[in-house]
Amino acid sequence: MPRHATRIAPPGAEAKSPIQVIERMMKLLDVLADYHDPVSLKQLALSTGLHPSTAHRILAAMAVSGFVERADPGTYRLGIRLLELGNVVKSRISIRGAAMPQMQALHEKIGESVNLGVRQGDEIVYVERTSSGRSSVRVVHLVGARAPLHVTAVGKLYLAEDSKESLKDYARRTGLPGATPTSITSVAALEKEIDRVRRHGVAYDNEEIEQGLRCVAAPVRDDTGDMVAGLSVSAPADRYNPEWATLIQQTADAISAAIGHGKPTGKRASTDGAMLRQ
Repeated sequence: MPRHATRIAPPGAEAKSPIQVIERMMKLLDVLADYHDPVSLKQLALSTGLHPSTAHRILAAMAVSGFVERADPGTYRLGIRLLELGNVVKSRISIRGAAMPQMQALHEKIGESVNLGVRQGDEIVYVERTSSGRSSVRVVHLVGARAPLHVTAVGKLYLAEDSKESLKDYARRTGLPGATPTSITSVAALEKEIDRVRRHGVAYDNEEIEQGLRCVAAPVRDDTGDMVAGLSVSAPADRYNPEWATLIQQTADAISAAIGHGKPTGKRASTDGAMLRQ
């Protein structure tokens, strides 16, 4: 049912701070979501309490971005951009749901932290983690924590999905800041590392984000073959086992299959410790 109508404020009485504009955008979107059919400007103004000229101005801006669409003259409905964003959220939610049982099983098998990360811009954001508390707290792998792409195993997987030119753009844009003495800080070293990731299908963090912590990661792919997350195992360097590379890839393949990916990559990770950058 539509929300109750509220008193319409005159144009001069309406504040124009960015936050208030966003609040009004959300009011308009909420009202549009209440209706199956396109909604008139008059009804939108009445339901939100906005002056028609203000509502029209905000709707016009949202139409440019695809958040709303003009239907018949003077009527509006929700836009396709919201569906696109909703699909992104849905994808991440389904990934987490499919990943957790597999992550827990792997954690119980090896006794170390298992992490799920997604890319946001030039950073990795960790969205899920299983841990028994055996390891000391490592902030970089806490849920919600962020880290640069080039110093994390999951981040390197995402960089391997990019073109060579995009990889160079990333390096120029970020400057490749280092976190430890073993961090990659040059374009040449990054290109060499990413080429190795592309060849082997897994990526490593050899104490590059935190001294004493090593990590191995494999990609999670959706039904289109796109990488939608990265699965990693992190552990203190003295407990790290090269055989985890195969286990992490098998687990990532299982999660990929659960969200519709047709076939595993076919690549099996090398357990040769020489793969790690010295």
